Amino acid sequence: MKKKHIPLDAMEFPRFEGIRTFMRLPHTTNLHGVDFVLAGVPFDTGGTFRVGARFGPSGIRDNSLLLRPYNPVQEIEIFKYCSGIDFGDLPIVPGYLPESHKLIENNVETLLRSNAIPIFMGGDHSISLPILRAIKKKYGPVGLIHFDAHSDLWHGYFDNKDTHGTPFRRAIEENLIDPSVSTQIGLRGPLYDKKDYTMSKDAGLLSITGPELHSIGVLEALSLVKNRIGDKPAYLTFDIDFIDPAYAPGTGTPEAGGFTGYDAISFVRGLKNINFIGFDMVEVMPPYDPAHITSLLAANIIYEFISLVAIQKRNKVN
Repeated sequence: MKKKHIPLDAMEFPRFEGIRTFMRLPHTTNLHGVDFVLAGVPFDTGGTFRVGARFGPSGIRDNSLLLRPYNPVQEIEIFKYCSGIDFGDLPIVPGYLPESHKLIENNVETLLRSNAIPIFMGGDHSISLPILRAIKKKYGPVGLIHFDAHSDLWHGYFDNKDTHGTPFRRAIEENLIDPSVSTQIGLRGPLYDKKDYTMSKDAGLLSITGPELHSIGVLEALSLVKNRIGDKPAYLTFDIDFIDPAYAPGTGTPEAGGFTGYDAISFVRGLKNINFIGFDMVEVMPPYDPAHITSLLAANIIYEFISLVAIQKRNKVN
């Protein structure tokens, strides 16, 4: 029987002890027998307003220490079904986007050679593009479930094609995602003109805007997302600015009128029975949040990602 990688026992090692890893999981690059792997991607050169997401992975890890193995709402004992590790951070080149994206893509390919489901901690939202490039090589075009205040479908900035506001335009152009099964959730805020409002729909994606989500509620939105994705392999990307800045001030492009932490956690909890092949959490900027509530919330949402992986594993066993 394989030995599971599990968090340190808080009754043996107090939570403030030890090297910082997500949820106090073992730090190793050995993926043998691993079901999920956390990896930091501390890159923020794609940012166009505030920067500081390079400190996101460390902030999230620091605020994950109170997470425990049993998720009572999902009724899942995570490590009864899963073995998980913190891989550490992927290499990047600060200030150099094309070089960093290539390094990220190559290292994600290495992670994907195992059967472990990767969960990435960004980093700005541009990191999703090289991750999806690597994912396509294994799975083909995947369905996207995208939580964000912004569509990130801009054609470019200042005559350049790659920033944190363009990854999903490039992903569609490169056939990395299948828009017909994909959804963007929480879009809101002022735009440059009316065409920007229809950008998501024009690209073939289902858009559930922030005002629409407030109106219809989480349960109806969940039904729309799950009916659309079906059994397609799915990648979930979560920009923390989906959350209202009252609850997550530490982000690059905050937009008023967002959602509570409970809204977000409830939505993610409802995404059971989807064929997830990967996740990311992006745009967490600890320098803009001295109280650490943004990093704490991000860590708890990632905990719900892990719980979804454990539920997938349990379903396969049963």
